[in-house]
Amino acid sequence: MSAHCQLTGAKPGFGNAISHSHRRTSRRFDPNVQRKRYWLPSEGRHVRLTLSARGIKTIDVIGVEAAVARIRARGGKV
Repeated sequence: MSAHCQLTGAKPGFGNAISHSHRRTSRRFDPNVQRKRYWLPSEGRHVRLTLSARGIKTIDVIGVEAAVARIRARGGKV
């Protein structure tokens, strides 16, 4: 599963893991991404979205219809 949020656009960040001896190795900071299923009343069907934790909270505030409109405005497929 890709670590990208469809709503907020959150994606992995990259940096270094630093050991006790201060040696640096590459690492990846993934967002907390979940697959969540929502009922979309306007289309009479369920949609499955890949969302970060912040994206899920955003849908709780603005509603699934507005969220799907935002995803489509960004060029995303739902």
